[in-house]
Amino acid sequence: KCREKNTSWKILVYGHLNMNISNVFSLVIPGEHLRICPQEYTCCTSEMEDKLSQQSKLEFENLVEETSHFVRTTFVSRHKKFDEFFRELLENAEKSLNDMFVRTYGMLYMQNSEVFQDLFTELKRYYTGGNVNLEEMLNDFWARLLERMFQLINPQYHFTEDYLECVSKYTDQLKPFGDVPRKLKVQVTRAFIAARTFVQGLTVGREVANRVSKVSPTPGCIRALMKMLYCPYCRGLPTVKPCNNYCLNVMKGCLANQADLDTEWNLFIGKKSLNIRRRKCW
Repeated sequence: KCREKNTSWKILVYGHLNMNISNVFSLVIPGEHLRICPQEYTCCTSEMEDKLSQQSKLEFENLVEETSHFVRTTFVSRHKKFDEFFRELLENAEKSLNDMFVRTYGMLYMQNSEVFQDLFTELKRYYTGGNVNLEEMLNDFWARLLERMFQLINPQYHFTEDYLECVSKYTDQLKPFGDVPRKLKVQVTRAFIAARTFVQGLTVGREVANRVSKVSPTPGCIRALMKMLYCPYCRGLPTVKPCNNYCLNVMKGCLANQADLDTEWNLFIGKKSLNIRRRKCW
């Protein structure tokens, strides 16, 4: 029976596994030597069973990685596109502001441009995950700008650091820039918190998908896979396929650790989808 049904199959599969075809499926033999498959009359030697066990493990690992490929590449591509888009916005904003101030104030601005350069440096550092307090950073920017302008407007006087610090402390009361700092703080804080949260979420999703796709099957999982996939071959029944429920049960056992992430992952995906819809509405 083994010889009749498995001649073409053994050439295909065992040739791929680099096994000596002359030593396989030559006889139906007692199966007392088998460690995984039923110990009945069989077509498989111990070497064949070991090879098939490793093959089932390899096929399972490749299948999990292939199945998660779309999720992983999606997170990578979306992260790349959004990151490039937001960085480009920042670069354009900085360049436009610089060009406008150069045209308007000329050398006066250029001699003090580091105040604005430092602002954009800190904004970029916050976006990339740096330890930056947005509100404090923006307050410091307006305080520095006020001190610098106070000196430029009154060049005939020399002001000490203590005096300038005192002036900056009363920025809220004096309101030298009107309501612009408050409005800008609200807009910048909202935009940058949303952008950093979104890009970090994409990064987390990518890292989780990458880790989950690397499966290390347990010995119990490998035995279950072997029984389901290749033990029928050892009995001369290569065309027999596992039923759906049997396959699902084996997969649930082999992917038990990944299954624990199901609830949290669905919540994560739900939140990301909601954020995307909101961003489109804006």
